[in-house]
Amino acid sequence: MAHAARIVTWNGKDLPAEMRELPAGRYVVESVDLEAPSLSAEEDAGIEAALESYRQGRIVDAKRAREIIDATLGR
Repeated sequence: MAHAARIVTWNGKDLPAEMRELPAGRYVVESVDLEAPSLSAEEDAGIEAALESYRQGRIVDAKRAREIIDATLGR
């Protein structure tokens, strides 16, 4: 059985609908911090550039993306 993470918002007493949809079994529940860390100006610009490249149709498949990442990381 594949393990899929789900994010639910809980009011502290009522069972959320997302939990009712799960099959019977054992689950680990932990609180998550929903505040994402701030991006640096360079990181933000990189994401914007990637999105613009995508919008213009300049995309690569997952295999090629992995090759680029591995090369960048020296793997």
